[in-house]
Amino acid sequence: MKIWQAVILGLVQGLTEFLPVSSSGHIAFFQGVFGINDADIALFFTIILHLGTLVAVCAVFWKDIIALFKKPFHTLGYLIIATIPAGITGLLFELLHLDDVFFGEYMGIFLGIFFLITASLLFVTEMIVKRREKVLLLANDTTVKCGKGNLPLCFKTVIPMGAAQAFAVLPGISRSGSTICAGTIAGCNSEQVSKFSFIMSIPVILGSFFVELIMGLKNHEIQNSFAAGGAELGVSVALGFIISAVAGFFAIKLMLKVIKKANYKWFSCYLVLIAITSIVLHFTYFNV
Repeated sequence: MKIWQAVILGLVQGLTEFLPVSSSGHIAFFQGVFGINDADIALFFTIILHLGTLVAVCAVFWKDIIALFKKPFHTLGYLIIATIPAGITGLLFELLHLDDVFFGEYMGIFLGIFFLITASLLFVTEMIVKRREKVLLLANDTTVKCGKGNLPLCFKTVIPMGAAQAFAVLPGISRSGSTICAGTIAGCNSEQVSKFSFIMSIPVILGSFFVELIMGLKNHEIQNSFAAGGAELGVSVALGFIISAVAGFFAIKLMLKVIKKANYKWFSCYLVLIAITSIVLHFTYFNV
């Protein structure tokens, strides 16, 4: 891996982890474009990039993270519940070696399909939110304003978000996008949806990091990666980590503004374009 590739991948990871366009899908896409075929290096580098975005979450939401461990611990309980589906799915994904399927020979096609699914989900969510706003304006009724579309975090809103995060293990399915859409469609308050969605990434990123780190060291994949990459890989990893953290910080700030307005259509259009590009490249470039 070249240093300039690490810089681009760090920027891509930092932005796409929190924008609703799928970081795993974009990293796989750009690794394919760059021709990074060493699976060990690609996997370890991706883990480090995720740690960078974890730093960004902690920097923005440190007060909310500290509040998790204060009584009555409601949000912490919701976080545990929402994390269980992703933990089970991630474990099955690893045990069944599904990464070999989705990141293998037909990666370009799978990416295109899953990008389109994310685009459709964002488009439908924006339509639902806009329709709710019209109903509220027309009704001008307190009972309506406190009803669907303004629920606090609860089992009705957290469980769909947890299920969406589990589904987002597939490359091209946005974790932030799917969880925000699930919470919004379930009727949760937009501010609480956004905060909880980003905080939900913490246990998932940490869990995947430790699992991959232990497995990588056990199988000597990480050691072999650094032995082959040398100092250049070390510099690439450091730069990727820093850039993903900085880009992630600004991406969170941007996404918090986007969620308030529920303006997802431009992300949907972008995902359609990259889906088409991914499928075209599958037949013209990735498999050459």
